[in-house]
Amino acid sequence: MRKREYDEDDVRVRPGKGSRPRTRIRPAHEDAVEGFVIAVDRGRYTTLVEPDRPKGSAQKRKQQPQRRLVVAMKARELGRKGIVVGDRVALVGDVSGLPDTLARVVRVEPRTSMLRRSADDTEDTDGIERPVVANADQLVIVTALADPPPRPRMIDRILVAAFDAEIDALLCLTKSDLAPPDELVAAYEPLGVAHVVVHKGGSLDELRDRLTGRISVLVGHSGVGKSTLVNALVPDANRAVAQVNAVTGRGRHTSTSAVALELPEGGWIIDTPGVRSFGLAHVSVETVLAAFPDLVEGTVNCPKGCTHLGDGCALDALVTAGNADPTRLRSLRRLLSSREGTLDEPNPA
Repeated sequence: MRKREYDEDDVRVRPGKGSRPRTRIRPAHEDAVEGFVIAVDRGRYTTLVEPDRPKGSAQKRKQQPQRRLVVAMKARELGRKGIVVGDRVALVGDVSGLPDTLARVVRVEPRTSMLRRSADDTEDTDGIERPVVANADQLVIVTALADPPPRPRMIDRILVAAFDAEIDALLCLTKSDLAPPDELVAAYEPLGVAHVVVHKGGSLDELRDRLTGRISVLVGHSGVGKSTLVNALVPDANRAVAQVNAVTGRGRHTSTSAVALELPEGGWIIDTPGVRSFGLAHVSVETVLAAFPDLVEGTVNCPKGCTHLGDGCALDALVTAGNADPTRLRSLRRLLSSREGTLDEPNPA
């Protein structure tokens, strides 16, 4: 018997894993419902779903429950795209909101704003940005007038972050029963920063008026009374509060994660954990300058690489010639110094 001769057709080749091209077509998820992320906890996103949002049939809309909280996880197709409190997302799967159910976030809608902070401000900073809150239109900087004392550089840094995110800033001064607000208010008047002054047990009407109908994120270091303020604005919030350490003069972190709370009068406040630093490595000098349109023109004559902080800066000549307000220049340099990581100064002026 003649021995058979084999050729390539007799060899069975197993296709490699990469031989089949992966399609870039993704499902449109036209039946997805819209949710508003109000809390994030270890990969689980608590979202608020309004009624009658499904885009499916009338029968399907009829079967959906009314306003409800839906817990979801991030779909694999989103990859490393982050989701933060304030995001508006598209949900599919079990969106009933019943206990032990889990939906999927398949899309993050375009954001109107993003408040960020850098991971670190030390010399070996990597400049990695940390998203804090999305879609806020007002940043409320909460600071105590005493116990603990104000930290002007912290305020300055948070202001720079607000300018970077193009969010309106509001300075909320607490504990006015312990110290007068005049000096701190005067320091921020040249920046045009709005302010409200409150104290425990006092009226919050002015603050409520400024918060109503807006999405406001509250930021401040520990112990300034932020959680107490939230509990007064939203009686059902039940945010934990703590006393300031009598030895260190610092507060203790009582809010451990950001959470969005709906105001009875309409609008939202987003309470964030107390911070002891606010990194700005991601913010450019040009971004800070953009908040001072009356000074930008004067920088045209600055030497290349000018930091606008010291000798040789053309802004000094602009002020000397009477073409700019010296208090505005001092404010600009204060913010630029805070961006560089300058330590807190006792006097904000």
